[in-house]
Amino acid sequence: MIDALFGSKTRVKLLNLFLNNPGRAFYVREITRGIGEQINSVRRELANLVSVGIIRADSSDNKLYYEVDPTQGFYEPLRAIFANETAVASDTKVSTSAWAKKFAAVGDVRAVIFAGKLVHGSDSEVDILLAGDNLSQVKLKNVVKALERDSNSSLVYTTMELSDFFYRLTVRDQFISSILDAKHAVVLDADGVLPKENDVNNTTKE
Repeated sequence: MIDALFGSKTRVKLLNLFLNNPGRAFYVREITRGIGEQINSVRRELANLVSVGIIRADSSDNKLYYEVDPTQGFYEPLRAIFANETAVASDTKVSTSAWAKKFAAVGDVRAVIFAGKLVHGSDSEVDILLAGDNLSQVKLKNVVKALERDSNSSLVYTTMELSDFFYRLTVRDQFISSILDAKHAVVLDADGVLPKENDVNNTTKE
């Protein structure tokens, strides 16, 4: 019904994306992956939505970012229409669920945290923190390389043995705290030991 009302499946997916993620900016490749539509269709509908003022475009880091404009008079009515739709993105630049599975295959991985270049608004110098034992360094490097391609970033990652990781959490180690106190995403927490209050899914863009 909503597709028929708005005239385009891609347009509906875009509205769902932006209206369920206010204050969150996306670039075209990220949008295309997130909603599963062809890039030409996405570009066309983005241009339409920008022209009527529903979303706005801004250039940053040589990329064009799009986000909903909450100052428009029709913002709240549209939010009400799409409020029951499922949001399809967080503040991470890649799908955390997909990468959780890939990192879990590296070995006995118990925790993975994304920050830095992988999370919008993060000032962490480390992009990936992984805790686990019996890690395959070959598999790990391959997963990181694939993630670098997906995120268009050169990533800094660090690994820790489980005993060291758990100890550092207990004593509030400065290195661990610097990552957890920055904006971050808990990608994998098999033992439920990581604090959730700073997870990007529970924060908003400042």
